[in-house]
Amino acid sequence: MRPYRDEIEALEQNGITRVAFKRMDDPTVIPLWFGEGDTVTPAFIREAAKRALDEGQTFYSHTRGRPELRAALKRYLDGLYGIDVDERRITVPGAAMLGVTIAAQMALTTGAHGLIVGPVWPNIDSVFRVTGADVSSVRQRLTGNGWQLTADEIIDAVRPETRAIFVNSPCNPTGWVMSAPEQAKLLAFARSERVLIIADEVYHRTVFDGTHAPSFLTIARDDDPVVVVNGFSKAWAMTGWRIGWVVTPVQHEIHWTALSECFNTTTNVFCQLGAVAALEQGEEFVRAQQKQFARGRELVDAAFGAHPLIDYVSPAGAFYAFPKVRGCTDSMAFAEGVLAEEDVGIAPGYTFGPGNDAHFRVCFAQSPERLEEGLSRIVRYTERHFG
Repeated sequence: MRPYRDEIEALEQNGITRVAFKRMDDPTVIPLWFGEGDTVTPAFIREAAKRALDEGQTFYSHTRGRPELRAALKRYLDGLYGIDVDERRITVPGAAMLGVTIAAQMALTTGAHGLIVGPVWPNIDSVFRVTGADVSSVRQRLTGNGWQLTADEIIDAVRPETRAIFVNSPCNPTGWVMSAPEQAKLLAFARSERVLIIADEVYHRTVFDGTHAPSFLTIARDDDPVVVVNGFSKAWAMTGWRIGWVVTPVQHEIHWTALSECFNTTTNVFCQLGAVAALEQGEEFVRAQQKQFARGRELVDAAFGAHPLIDYVSPAGAFYAFPKVRGCTDSMAFAEGVLAEEDVGIAPGYTFGPGNDAHFRVCFAQSPERLEEGLSRIVRYTERHFG
């Protein structure tokens, strides 16, 4: 008898790291494979964390997050969305990905079904599968007007045994943004059928029409079956800090306390003080990042938008392009070829779920000069091998 569950034995390395680990620290590579730019975390955030260290803030902290951080998160969310969120609903369990993991563990088990809106970041599929649940996806459609998916299409993919629906909006990798009316329709269904919505809103500040994306927080009641996951990685350039938050049903306050203790005990204490500074002083930086991401999208639009070998639509949110190469049937080979011949790191499309093997993902959060050179090299490789 094997000591490990079949779900664990079946896990595979995702396609992004399969490519990136080969030359991850090679300075000659233009790294467009991971979801981060080349902007260092702002000095005022780093200084706040350093002050916490100098003051001896190295002990255990509140399991659900330091009180001042949870209070700062409430002020931030209330101000951004015009709501009055109950602070008891806010937990800082660790990285945002840990929030997804705990939410999935709370809802899914053997015999249950988890539904994922795809294309999707590959680790989400793994998190759902390790619960023992059956997992399937409903795929967004690539149209001339962008990536599209309605709440009705999601609902039609639900089964009697469905216990959780994962929705990432703005979406990694497509940039799809779910509208507020569609969110309301899906929430009404989840409320009536007692299905948990796990809403990944990590890219909430990266949209190209307005200051933030629609959020389930604006329509969810305190007791609704919704867990909204968010984090500091993207908007505040804090990817390496591994700190995020969740807003959950108020009646699950103790459950999130218990599971946060099991998974992480306490979020890194001095990082939490940096996170407070990000929320209280970071709005100017967030807006500057928004401008850089918009410039990045313009460069991608110019490189791929009218190219005869590439099917591409400009994303509505997040900072990724997810083009399709005409004639490509092996996205892993494509990504490996671009890396070997052009020294550019990209993510292969297959790793984002079924139906994506002609696609690849690039992150356009890099500085414009570096990004433009990387895009030029990708186009050169495409023309050489598919032209």
